[in-house]
Amino acid sequence: MKDELTQLVATGKVEIVLCPPFVYLWAVDELTRGTGIGVGAQNMYTEPKGAFTGEISPTMLADVAQYVIIGHSERRQYFHETDDLVNKKIHAAFAHQLKPIMCVGEPLETYEMGETDVWVRGQVHAAVKDLNEDEVSRLVIAYEPIWAIGTGKAATGAGANTVIGISIRGEIADLYGEVVAKSVRVQYGGSVTAQNIDEFIVQPEIDGALVGGASLKADEFVAICRAGLKKNV
Repeated sequence: MKDELTQLVATGKVEIVLCPPFVYLWAVDELTRGTGIGVGAQNMYTEPKGAFTGEISPTMLADVAQYVIIGHSERRQYFHETDDLVNKKIHAAFAHQLKPIMCVGEPLETYEMGETDVWVRGQVHAAVKDLNEDEVSRLVIAYEPIWAIGTGKAATGAGANTVIGISIRGEIADLYGEVVAKSVRVQYGGSVTAQNIDEFIVQPEIDGALVGGASLKADEFVAICRAGLKKNV
C-alpha cells in the first residue's frame, strides 16, 4: 500500500495524510519518511507543557506530525469539547507549526430541523476567532455531518457541496473575504467509501475527504486516494 500511495503523491495531484492513534505515530512517521505522505495526530491538548496527565502536547507532536485533527465530532460528543476549546487548540497548533484539520458538522436533529446553516456557521465562526488571514488560509476544514459518521449513511455530494459553499466558505468570506474563503481547503467526511467518493470529489466546493472506517481497509483506502486524481483532470 505504501508504494501505491507514494506513487499517487509523486504525481503532485494528490496529497495524503495518515492520522493514526498516538501510540503509532512514531512508527508511521518512520515508515513514511521520504515518501511525501503526511502524518497527523487525531487530537492534542492546548498547552505545550504542564501537569496534564494523559494529555499529548503540541510540542510532543511537532517531532512526528505535520497535521492534527481538531474538534472531531466524537471529541465534541463524548469528551464535551466546546467551540472555545477547539479555537484554543487551533491557536496552539499554529503556534507549534502544526496544520489543523478542523471538523464541523451538525447532529441529526439539527439537520432534520433545517438548521444546518446556522449550526455550521456558528462552529466555523467560533473556530477561527482571533486567527489572522494567513492562518485561516492554511486551515483545513472537514465537514462531517454527525448523522453520517459510522452510520453508513453519507450525505449526498450536492448536499455536502452546498453546506461547504454556503455555510463554511460563506462564513469565512463574511469574516475574511472571498479570496481567503476560496483558499481554504475543505473536505467532506462521513461514511466516505470507494463506492461513493466520486460523488463527492467532482463537486466544485469539495477539495478532498476525511476518511474514517474505510481507511482501515488498505485496498479501499488506496482506491479513495486514487479518486483524488479526478479532481485535477
